[in-house]
Amino acid sequence: MYLLMIYFYRFREGMKTLGVLDAIRMHPDAFRPLFFHEPSPLTADVLEQLFEIRLSAEVLPARFNFFFGVLWCISFSEQEGPLQLLVFATGANAIPPLGFSPQPSVDFLHELPLRQGRHLPTANTCINCLRLPVLKKFEDFKETMEFALKNTQGFGQD
Repeated sequence: MYLLMIYFYRFREGMKTLGVLDAIRMHPDAFRPLFFHEPSPLTADVLEQLFEIRLSAEVLPARFNFFFGVLWCISFSEQEGPLQLLVFATGANAIPPLGFSPQPSVDFLHELPLRQGRHLPTANTCINCLRLPVLKKFEDFKETMEFALKNTQGFGQD
């Protein structure tokens, strides 16, 4: 604890040397972005850039586009949609300032025939992986995504 106080004192004295400390005190709002991370709003575009899509030979481009279609649908239908997807896939309610490690990814489930309950998306938040079913109709895919997102506890978060 004592060592931390010494480092803080030295930091403060260094900030005084060039008048930076006085400038921070006079204009705290101008310096806030330098010292505090303020996450940008989550949108479909942000999530599209965030997730690495792992394609395989079994995924047809139309089905691959289902994921992006659902992203856009949940973005416009509910303001919390992108946040629900991020929490579902990673367990985080914001993108960390230094990003995720590992990078969030999307895998497609190709198990046929579909067993009871296996048509729902799943997630492994330890490795930030979202696993999506491969369904024939966009409406079915969208319905399963919405069901999964709305019926997830989200680690006790409100």
